[in-house]
Amino acid sequence: MTAANKMDCPSGLLVVRKLGRQPYEPVYAAMKAFVDARSSKTADEFWWLEHDPVYTLGQAGKPEHLLMPGDIPVVQSDRGGQVTYHGPGQAVGYALIDIKRLGMGARSLVTALENTMIACLAPLGIHGYARADAPGVYVAGQDGQHLKIGSLGIRIRRGCAYHGLALNIDMDLEPFLRINPCGYSGLEMTQVRNLVTTQGMPTMDNLQAQMIAALASALGYGQIQYGASSAPFFPGDGDKNSSATMARVS
Repeated sequence: MTAANKMDCPSGLLVVRKLGRQPYEPVYAAMKAFVDARSSKTADEFWWLEHDPVYTLGQAGKPEHLLMPGDIPVVQSDRGGQVTYHGPGQAVGYALIDIKRLGMGARSLVTALENTMIACLAPLGIHGYARADAPGVYVAGQDGQHLKIGSLGIRIRRGCAYHGLALNIDMDLEPFLRINPCGYSGLEMTQVRNLVTTQGMPTMDNLQAQMIAALASALGYGQIQYGASSAPFFPGDGDKNSSATMARVS
């Protein structure tokens, strides 16, 4: 297949939606509806957003990892993994990707999402790394301990992925103390704000742009389209509802 032909087929196009701050459950429902409605001709999408405070339990999530949720709602999810927290100041990216069409497996997608976060942190002077025994992205603490800065969890249905990644940028980390993050007792969380100077702190928009470019490069998308940012988020909305901005990936 030539580069020009790849640009014309859905596998060469990534539709990006910036959804702002959203409650978890409507977006979760929209992801499942997107997967149910999509066809082999539907372009892959990546949704960028922040969530209102919420704990989510993965498919295998154990309630005992919820230590003191207090007034923060708990939502059962069908993603992989245990319990995590989402809140304002955390960059969440949902990868609605036809991995069968891309010829990749779930493990390869997890690696691509980890590498996307690592690539985003590197220009800030933050050395992030993945671990074979615990998915996500980590940085080394002063005593050599693993501090988690990025989490991920996906679900594959009909050969298509949904859910995605969460990178801690500038948020209140206290709610993580009320759970065993990702099912690990004593796991310490950190964020970009704690690892850079005030002058070196990037904007959320800049971080999102870097991560979108890194993801497009990792998965081989040749074109990015910025689609509509309002619900409902269904296949084809970018074509119908927005004056989409197009960008080619160099």
